Amino acid sequence: MSSNAADVRHLSSIVRHLRRGAVLLAFTPALLGAQKPATGIILADLTWVEAEKLLDSSTVVVIPLGAESKEHGPQLRLKNDFLLATYYADRVLEASRIVLAPTINYSFYPAFVEYPGSTTLRFETARDMVVDICRSLARHGPRRFYILNTGVSTLRMLGPARDSLAASGIVMRFTSGGRRTDSVEKAISRQAGGTHADEMETSMLLYMYPQFVDMTKAARDYHPGAGGLTRDSLVAVREGKTFSRTGIFGDAMLATREKGQRVVEAHVLDLLEEIEALRRTPIP
Repeated sequence: MSSNAADVRHLSSIVRHLRRGAVLLAFTPALLGAQKPATGIILADLTWVEAEKLLDSSTVVVIPLGAESKEHGPQLRLKNDFLLATYYADRVLEASRIVLAPTINYSFYPAFVEYPGSTTLRFETARDMVVDICRSLARHGPRRFYILNTGVSTLRMLGPARDSLAASGIVMRFTSGGRRTDSVEKAISRQAGGTHADEMETSMLLYMYPQFVDMTKAARDYHPGAGGLTRDSLVAVREGKTFSRTGIFGDAMLATREKGQRVVEAHVLDLLEEIEALRRTPIP
């Protein structure tokens, strides 16, 4: 067999493998020996003069939101949500014509404050931070903003922030799951329940940043409940919180890189779809 034929067969094999990841176009240029330039623009890398030329009413501004100091069990780092936000922001930047703003790394996370290193802002502070950032940038043209949200409790303040901005003629949307993501998680999850530092979240980090996961410390820690997490069983009973000795809410021991790949690649497609839908949304 000629070397050219062998190369073609090898390339075909790689392409078939990547197609399973569902985002083939993001990888193809690298296979062909070319570097794919970012489609989006990083706002922080610009001067104000350059920013003035790019920020107008057609601009979609993406603002990642991910805690950099919030407990995620003994197997994941405090910066877990920040890592999620960074990864997804990079993927969106590669594939979509957006302006990427700096990540908001503190927000509303009241459910985890009993665990050392965890931080939260007051509801009003977190809401107003998002509103103020969007309004500041909107002064110079942009009217469409997408908050690339990686939390759950943050949804409570993002809704009112969206409504406040709408009153100013600014359209803001934010991540709250996704049809592909939800479908994949339902199909592959094996834990009895959970939403935090659990099977799915740990799997995602195994795929994104395995160097920040210690599976030897992963645990099964699931006690059904709806309140914030607590390490004190008496507090759980007295205040209606959810007991968690480890800070995990679910079964991190079931996590695998393969599950993480399926969830992450589905979520990337959901994010891109939502951003393009926002781009088509009329400005009031």
